[in-house]
Amino acid sequence: MDPGRRRRAARRWWTAALAALALPLTMLATGTTAAHAAGVQCSVDYKTNDWGSGFTADLTITNRGTAAIDGWTLTYGYTGNQKLSNGWNGTWSQSGQTVTVKNASYNGTIAAGAAVSTGAQFSYTGTNTAPASFAVNGTTCAGAHRPPVAVLTSPAAGAVYTQGDAVPLAATAAAADDATVSKVEFYDDTTLLGTDTSAPYTLSASSLTVGSHSLVAKAYDSLGVSAESAPVGITVASGPAVVASPSQLGVQQGKSGTFSVKLSTKPSANVTVGVARSGGNTGLSVTGGSSLTFTPSTWDTAQAVTVTADSSGTGSATFTASATGYTKATVTVTELAASKAYDARFLDLYGKITNPANGYFSPEGIPYHSVETLIVEAPDHGHETTSEAYSYLLWLQAMYGKVSGDWSKFNGAWDLMEKYMIPTHADQPTNSFYNASKPATYAPELDTPNEYPAKLDTSVSVGPDPIAGELKTAYGTDDVYGMHWIQDVDNVYGYGDEPGRCEAGPTATGPSYINTFQRGPQESVWETVPQPTCDAFEYGGANGYLDLFTGDSSYAKQWKYTDAPDADARAVQAAYWADVWAKAQGKSGEVSATVAKAAKMGDYLRYAMYDKYFKKIGNCVGPSSCAAGTGKDASHYLLSWYYAWGGASDTNAGWAWRIGSSHVHGGYQNPLAAYALSADADLKPKSASGASDWGKSLQRQLEFYQWLQSSEGAIAGGATNSWQGRYATPPAGTPTFYGMYYDWQPVYHDPPSNQWFGFQAWSMERVAEYYQQTGSAAAKTVLDKWVKWALSKTTVNPDGTYRIPSTLQWSGQPDTWNAASPGSNSGLHVTVADYTNDVGVAAAYAKTLTYYAARSGDATAKSTAKALLDGMWGNYADSLGIAVPETRSDYSRFGDSVYVPSGWSGKMPNGDTVDASSTFSSIRSFYKNDPAWSKVEAYLKGGAAPVFTYHRFWAEADIALAMGSYAELLE
Repeated sequence: MDPGRRRRAARRWWTAALAALALPLTMLATGTTAAHAAGVQCSVDYKTNDWGSGFTADLTITNRGTAAIDGWTLTYGYTGNQKLSNGWNGTWSQSGQTVTVKNASYNGTIAAGAAVSTGAQFSYTGTNTAPASFAVNGTTCAGAHRPPVAVLTSPAAGAVYTQGDAVPLAATAAAADDATVSKVEFYDDTTLLGTDTSAPYTLSASSLTVGSHSLVAKAYDSLGVSAESAPVGITVASGPAVVASPSQLGVQQGKSGTFSVKLSTKPSANVTVGVARSGGNTGLSVTGGSSLTFTPSTWDTAQAVTVTADSSGTGSATFTASATGYTKATVTVTELAASKAYDARFLDLYGKITNPANGYFSPEGIPYHSVETLIVEAPDHGHETTSEAYSYLLWLQAMYGKVSGDWSKFNGAWDLMEKYMIPTHADQPTNSFYNASKPATYAPELDTPNEYPAKLDTSVSVGPDPIAGELKTAYGTDDVYGMHWIQDVDNVYGYGDEPGRCEAGPTATGPSYINTFQRGPQESVWETVPQPTCDAFEYGGANGYLDLFTGDSSYAKQWKYTDAPDADARAVQAAYWADVWAKAQGKSGEVSATVAKAAKMGDYLRYAMYDKYFKKIGNCVGPSSCAAGTGKDASHYLLSWYYAWGGASDTNAGWAWRIGSSHVHGGYQNPLAAYALSADADLKPKSASGASDWGKSLQRQLEFYQWLQSSEGAIAGGATNSWQGRYATPPAGTPTFYGMYYDWQPVYHDPPSNQWFGFQAWSMERVAEYYQQTGSAAAKTVLDKWVKWALSKTTVNPDGTYRIPSTLQWSGQPDTWNAASPGSNSGLHVTVADYTNDVGVAAAYAKTLTYYAARSGDATAKSTAKALLDGMWGNYADSLGIAVPETRSDYSRFGDSVYVPSGWSGKMPNGDTVDASSTFSSIRSFYKNDPAWSKVEAYLKGGAAPVFTYHRFWAEADIALAMGSYAELLE
């Protein structure tokens, strides 16, 4: 049985994959339809992705007339030395500075109001000025019709209102070009509150519930084009409240800072608010605004409170603003060393992330994947979450403990994760029936979704599980202590799992475990069928969803979970730093219980070191020919893509299973976690062989990086003990690592798994932390080469904007590993296909450079880390955090077909039909109620690719962590 779980960590992969698919289309353009110039009315939208010596240009031609354009020729000119390399979705040519594009055979007709897209790649030197004008069929086009602009002017971000009081919503809206504004809609997250069709655009909302709300205004113009405002977060309190903002503030020694105070509701008479330090660092004191008076006319006008730091202290203090009859407000102020400007940045961003009104967290305190709801990448909805997000929360709170001295939030984050993301005994009730001598029944992985369900095959031998017994001895339970990888936080799908109760349904509140990927390497997120982890046959078909994935003679109700090893390892990594930093403060006892839990998680994480079916590692070919392991010989000692476990729901049924994974990706390794679990006394696991296994893993991971390092310095994909997931025969000449076969795109192919530069930054940052802590020569050797390559591909402009690698392309292969005499990998190469200003990846990259520079003294690494941090802080900050606009051309795949076998029919919890005609969006009809859906809908109808500005939790946390790391090591 195989949950077949796969994750997507970055949006850029989708774009790269789509571009790659588009290239062969130029070969189909064998002829064009005759052009007709009469009556053409058009606009052209021109966008580039520029990396300094070349760029791609994406052009969208929109028919603004009332009749179809039957055949088109687009012409425009450059003023520089731009030179055409290749093009797609049309026949491209260039004469001097003039570029001509003729329609392809399949896109020659542009219906009235519709659009077509085409694109090309160019090289250049010097400047790259955009074309001044465009013509279609000889007629000059207007600029592309721009969407309207909507700004939510009321309420103010962070405002607090009393339940029952009217919340005044107001927006300004302006239409572009010759259009007019037709209406403005107001949303609470995805719930439509009301509409106004004339300026000034207002709405009074008095029915908002107690809690946090994310409000959005959405403007429509007379051409049907729409755009939403940036979200504004507010809080509704159960009664009159004092409001203070921000809730977190950093003040450097000898300096002052301010926060503001006001009331949530209009009083009938004057109200006096007193502000005083209520606990903590005595080096911080109120020096202005200790007594504030609010009148019935000034109650919502913020007044300032000034806090001043002495010249020597550090640590945090709580300041309380209170008034009779009002709920008090608290602000945490942290005194920082005089030099720690980057710690002040950390606290500033930490305050934005943790402000409930900004929308990063659910009512339970669970971090969403993103503030925004319409987003598809690893999770297929923004208000899902992953074990990755929980691990970043732990790391964020560990850094907060280092800066503030308050470790309660780190401990609280682990408790939250343990409560909601680690299955309880009621969630995994039949582990006591697990037979470690026969962990699971073999089923092959297949190449494409349409080859599923995969047949179970009891004739294939599997090896014994050598760690189950010692784990039970160490912890006194049969249950597994690891995070499931994905969760539907708001129960959007409606499975509504509750502890011990399968499929509680759409009316359940709170988070629900789900799963998605399960059908081989070609199954992208756009082709998945989301299912409950606890399948009680209440939804889906006659056998729930089980018979979409595995073929069997009968099906039993069951539970199943999948662990993402990189997330659990990051949780251990965060606990290691919490332990180090708390010790430095003399507070190790405050985190010791949580650190012990991290050691326990690391003990179970060893399941990720094993072949999927516990077969022997090395030259494993043929499901029946490849020998079953006999114990630790089934371990590759690396962090694989997943481990999984499951069993019968019926406690009398008597079966449970566990599997590892045969596929190992370079981007998942974590030598710092391996070092902590093998060498740190506080993190050594309790089991008999846990610490020694992690010691061997540390050495094996460092060798793995060296084996995968290209001639240039980047780290290639990975290796597998089971070629094609079914122990097939690899191509002749495939190099090996301890007998495991090299795979440049391990685990998944749509898009290729090692194209994203983010995996490079994530993984090398862990190596750099290990190097900074230990001075490891092996780690330094890998880092020296990687950093040199990465810096050569990084551009920081005078205004602080930057370009870092985005999509990587690979050729060749490494030498077969010889530990005694490693090869040079002269035949393994990487090139950078395009570049990005992605803030989350830039933060991970900056952290890598920071830790590397701190130990090596490399001046260029240090200055580049600082430049990246300063650049994103100065150019990309907004009210919610730090983010950049993204063009999501991959959202054309909302209409992708989802493979369902002919004759299979079922229902999603909301009633959406699942059958052979299903598409990604047809089984997710909830998306059509999202305030941002119209942008996608317009794109699907032929408009330009939509642009979104996303605030992903992991990215915001990583930026904050990068600021704190720089402050700790280099400031």
